[in-house]
Amino acid sequence: MATFDLDQAQLAGILDPSGRGPVNGPSAAVAIVFRAGNVGTELLFIQRASKDGDPWSGHMAFPGGRTDATDTDSHFTAERETREEVGLDVSTAPRLGSLTDLEPGRQRGGLVAVRGHAYWLAGDRPELVPNYEVADTVWVPLQALADRDRYIDYYYPVSDSTWPGIQLDKAEHVVWGLTLRFLSDLFRRLDEPFIELAPWPE
Repeated sequence: MATFDLDQAQLAGILDPSGRGPVNGPSAAVAIVFRAGNVGTELLFIQRASKDGDPWSGHMAFPGGRTDATDTDSHFTAERETREEVGLDVSTAPRLGSLTDLEPGRQRGGLVAVRGHAYWLAGDRPELVPNYEVADTVWVPLQALADRDRYIDYYYPVSDSTWPGIQLDKAEHVVWGLTLRFLSDLFRRLDEPFIELAPWPE
């Protein structure tokens, strides 16, 4: 299995240039934070806090959220939300580029696009301070995300349906849905095999 020991320049070489125009409609943005870990390049994930009435509570995601009217651009959104959610300031970290915008569909509160902006974090793992929206944080090696033994059928009780997912080290940590689609785009750019996605609902 590949170790995915990638550096800043290699990642920047496969991602879209960071400059993006405005989105015509409500949007959101996430920060995809890379760093050099003990077993190769790793990514920061959050587990959203459980909340009654929130169909996405408890799910794994990248830090991020809805773009506010006062945000200057989607990078500002991703950076602001990351600072608010986990106490990590990536506004001065090198921008690596972006993944392809995702169309989240009607179940995402009317959003027309979610943007994924990538950053490179140098040095040791920072101390993270999750806010009330975040139940847990975890750094996951790309190597683990490529491990086929972790690929599962994830049952989503809200829609009584099953979706492809990646089981992380804790039972409650499963990457699926929109976050998995961002990862699929990343692995496609790396020209590496990845879990097969299910068709996105209309």
